[in-house]
Amino acid sequence: MKNIVVLVSGGGTNLQALIDAQESGMITGGKITCVISSKPGVYALERAKNHGIKSRVIARKEYGDVISYSEAILDALKEEKADLVVYAGFMTILDELVVRAYPNRMMNVHPALIPSFCGKGYYGLRVHEEALKKGVKLTGATVHFVTEVCDGGPIILQKAVEIQDDDTPEILQKRVMEQAEWKILPQAVSLFCNDRLEVRNDRVYIKK
Repeated sequence: MKNIVVLVSGGGTNLQALIDAQESGMITGGKITCVISSKPGVYALERAKNHGIKSRVIARKEYGDVISYSEAILDALKEEKADLVVYAGFMTILDELVVRAYPNRMMNVHPALIPSFCGKGYYGLRVHEEALKKGVKLTGATVHFVTEVCDGGPIILQKAVEIQDDDTPEILQKRVMEQAEWKILPQAVSLFCNDRLEVRNDRVYIKK
C-alpha cells in the first residue's frame, strides 16, 4: 500500500476529489496518509480533518527563501514516507531539490490541455481567461509528472472539455474541474499506486 501525500494551499477541491475516490474504492494500491498545507487555516485542512487524514502546516511565509522552504517540505515528505506526492492546488514553487528527490513520483493537475495555456504564470482563472480570449473550442485538464520545468513534465492523462459560446472564465473553470480534473487526477493516482505507469523518453506509457 503506497503512501500518498497531498500538497495544498487553498480550498482543496482536488483533494476532496481524491478523498471521494479513495472512499468509493476507485483508488486502489495506495492511501492518502498526510495533507501538507503551505498556509494555515485553509479549508483543505478541514477536509482532511473531516475524513480522519493527518495534516501538517508548513507555512511558506515563515521561511526566508525558496531553498529553506523546499528543504522543510522535503524533510516532511521523508518523515511521512511518501511514495507519491500530489500537487492539489499547491501554489508554492519548490526548488529543484524536491523534484530530484522524487523523480516521476510527484504529479500535478493543470486546468488546460498541455502544451496549451501552461507554464509560468498560467494558473487559476488566468488559464481559462486565455483560452476564451484565444477562442479555442476545446480545453480540458492534464495530469503530469512534476519536473524542474513548470508544467513541462511527462503527461499521464488528459481529458477534453468543450467550450460554450456564453462561457465566462468562472463557468469554464467549474466545468473543467467537474468534467476533467476531478476525474483524471484520481485515475492517475490509482494507476501509479498499481505500478501501471512507465516513463520512457519523457513519455508515459500505461501498462495493461
